Amino acid sequence: MDMPPPKRWMTLAGVFAASQVIVFGGLYLIFGKIVVIGFLASILAGLATGVGAIPALFFTNISRNLFNSMLGAAAGVMLAATAFSLLVPGIAYGNEIWPGNGLWVVSLGMVIGALFLDIADRQLPHIHFDAALDNQLTSLKKIWLFIIAITIHNFPEGMSVGVSFGSGDMKNGIVLATAIALQNLPEGLAVALPLVGLGYNKWRAVGIATATGLVEPVGGLLGITMVTVFSPILPIAMGFAAGAMLFVISEEIIPETHSNGRSRLATFALMIGFIIMMALDNMLG
Repeated sequence: MDMPPPKRWMTLAGVFAASQVIVFGGLYLIFGKIVVIGFLASILAGLATGVGAIPALFFTNISRNLFNSMLGAAAGVMLAATAFSLLVPGIAYGNEIWPGNGLWVVSLGMVIGALFLDIADRQLPHIHFDAALDNQLTSLKKIWLFIIAITIHNFPEGMSVGVSFGSGDMKNGIVLATAIALQNLPEGLAVALPLVGLGYNKWRAVGIATATGLVEPVGGLLGITMVTVFSPILPIAMGFAAGAMLFVISEEIIPETHSNGRSRLATFALMIGFIIMMALDNMLG
C-alpha cells in the first residue's frame, strides 16, 4: 500500500497473472487440456452473475413482470441443458459402462443430487427467490440470507459444467456452460438490486453479486477432476448434477415466476429459453 498507485496496480496484476499461470499450468500438467478448458468455462459462467448485476449501476428497481420473464427464460434454458447435455449423454455413458442399466444409474444420481440440495436447503439458513425483489426485503440480514441461497445453488451448477467437460464431450460442456451463464444473469441482478436499495455502493453491490457466482469454478473443478480420475462414476455424476439443477428449477425458479399469480409472460419466456437452448445444442452437434 506504500507503493505509488500505478506501481501498486501493476504489482497486483503481475501477482494475479503469475498465480493463474501456476493454477492453470498445474491443472494442465496433472489432468490435461480438457480440465483446463472446463475450469475456465466454469469461471466464465460464474462471472456472468456479475454481468447480470450491471443494470444495478443505473437502476434501483426493476418491474416484477420483466424479472419474472428473465427467470422464466433462465428456467427454460436450464431445463433444456439438463435434458440434452446431462441426462441424454449420461444414459448413453451409463449403457457403455453398465449395458442396459444406464437409465437406472442416472436416475440414482438424480435422486442423490436432489436429496443433496434438499438437505442443504433445510440445514443452511437462507431466503428463497420469492423474496428477492420484495419491497419488504429491507433487512440487511435477510438480503445476506438470500445471497447465501444463491451461493448454495451455484455450486451444483458449476459442478454440472465440470462433469460435462469431464465426459470428454466438448460440445456438451460448451452448451452447458452457456446455459449456466444465461441462467446466472437474473440471479446477479436479484442480488445487486436489494443491496443498492439499502444504500450499498453500486460497484460494491455488483462485486458481491459477482462473488456469489465464483463458487461455480470450485464446483466445476471438483466435478471435472472427479470424473476424469474416476471415469466409472461419470453417469452418476451427470445424474447428480441434473437432479440438483431440476430441484432448483422446480423448488425456486418456476414458483417465483408465478409468485403473484399466473404469469403468462414467464411461461412463454420459459418456452423460448428452452427452444433457444435446444437449438444451440443441435447446432453445436
